[in-house]
Amino acid sequence: MNRLMKEYNLFLSCPRDMRILLLTNMLFAFVLPVIEIFVAAYVMRNSHAVSKVLTYQLAIYTATPAAFLINGFLLRSVSINHLYSAAMLLSGIAMILMMSSPVITMSGIAISGSMMGLATGLFWANRGFLVLSTTNDSNRNYYYGLESFFLTFTSVIVPMGIGLFIAGTTRNRWLNGNPNNAYRIVSICVIVLTVLASIVVHFGRFENPPLTTFVFFRFDPLWHKMLVLAALKGLVQGYIVTAPAMLIMMLVGQEGTLGTIQAVGGIVSSFFLYGIGRVAKPNHRVLVFSIGLLLFFIGTVVNAALFNATGVIIFMACLILAKPILDLAYFPIQFLITETVSRGEGKNQYAYILNHECGLFAGRALGCGLFLVLATWISDIAALKYALPIVAVLQLASIWIASRTLTLAAQAQANALKAVPADEEVFAQ
Repeated sequence: MNRLMKEYNLFLSCPRDMRILLLTNMLFAFVLPVIEIFVAAYVMRNSHAVSKVLTYQLAIYTATPAAFLINGFLLRSVSINHLYSAAMLLSGIAMILMMSSPVITMSGIAISGSMMGLATGLFWANRGFLVLSTTNDSNRNYYYGLESFFLTFTSVIVPMGIGLFIAGTTRNRWLNGNPNNAYRIVSICVIVLTVLASIVVHFGRFENPPLTTFVFFRFDPLWHKMLVLAALKGLVQGYIVTAPAMLIMMLVGQEGTLGTIQAVGGIVSSFFLYGIGRVAKPNHRVLVFSIGLLLFFIGTVVNAALFNATGVIIFMACLILAKPILDLAYFPIQFLITETVSRGEGKNQYAYILNHECGLFAGRALGCGLFLVLATWISDIAALKYALPIVAVLQLASIWIASRTLTLAAQAQANALKAVPADEEVFAQ
């Protein structure tokens, strides 16, 4: 109990707005696994085509950068609290739209995917800026450690509960034995949670970014390296979201198995991640990032080599650990580079959030395009078997790029400090 009180007091010592943002994101953490896993499973169940699952994800990724741009203009006149809550509500509405019909058509995928992409873009654009403005480089490891702990915990509890509910619907003839009716009940629960999260975020005193230009095409060379890192991250994002559902539905079982497998190692990994965030220092970020990349690579190679239920379980175990570890290291790196370059160039920080999304989109389009080419010209099995290790190998280049980027950022900060007059340097320190 003393240890728990110590951790609780540490949480209370954080800035108030940072705590409000964490509480909001903890509530929405119950929604994210549904959006990331079970929407893809719903498309797979009703279309039986992995290409449609990736097409849906590609529709989301295409609309997301546009939402970042629209959000930048909306921030000139609309409170960031309102935009953040609207994004969460819109994601629930997009889910209901997708699950309102058991017939999955390309037009339905385009409409629902675009709406989810708008919701996703508004959500992550505002979330990124809020984290950037309410944290600093010294407490971001703790912030992402605590957030990753809760996200990993919900990624175990939520899929397991939903998977058992959907499987029980078929087995026990609940809701007329129709799994699609179970999906609709889940979407209603999502709406309730998004409403609660939308209420909590309004307790924060968050400020909008300055009303300055946020669209630029020329940036410091240091930022170009960050964009390459973003493209490599985006390269695998489509697979991280859709591959678990497709592999499990094809090789292992149905939604009940999907939920159970998500629980494998999840509880242990959540405490493991909190511990990393609690003790890791800024100079450990490349090491943490490398561990996440290597775990993902190992999981994809094992899955491709075995390509059976055992391979899927090993891949999922690696993915459950790798995904939050990557986020735990990547986002603090992104925000450190953003702060460093924005100080040097004097540009609105939201300009870098928008431009970073463009880098992610380039990688997402390339990754999803690779999968669709393999699925169309060879087979669905070839796409699931070989696309994952290909993108995992390419992403390993991120280790060197991240290390080089942080070294250049440290040099830029040192040069900026030398340029400050002596009396101002004392004040800055």
